[in-house]
Amino acid sequence: MRPWAQNIVGEQVRRLRYQRELTQEALAAKCNVLGWDISRGALAKIEAGLRCVTDAELFVLAKVLKVELRQLYPKDDRETIAAAGQ
Repeated sequence: MRPWAQNIVGEQVRRLRYQRELTQEALAAKCNVLGWDISRGALAKIEAGLRCVTDAELFVLAKVLKVELRQLYPKDDRETIAAAGQ
């Protein structure tokens, strides 16, 4: 993670979007359908780690990308989250 990053999920959002062969515009459109008014530019800032992401926004991203919330976090953080839940 970059020291200036505003979120830790941006890289995973980008990776998952690529895996699903979605453009930033298509992902933003899917988020908008679920009620999150986000532009392609704002999504680009999330992927670059330049924009903070709220818990509600994470929920929408997970739903649109069809993953569990924990899959949006870097691997090291997912292990910490899993350990805390035990």
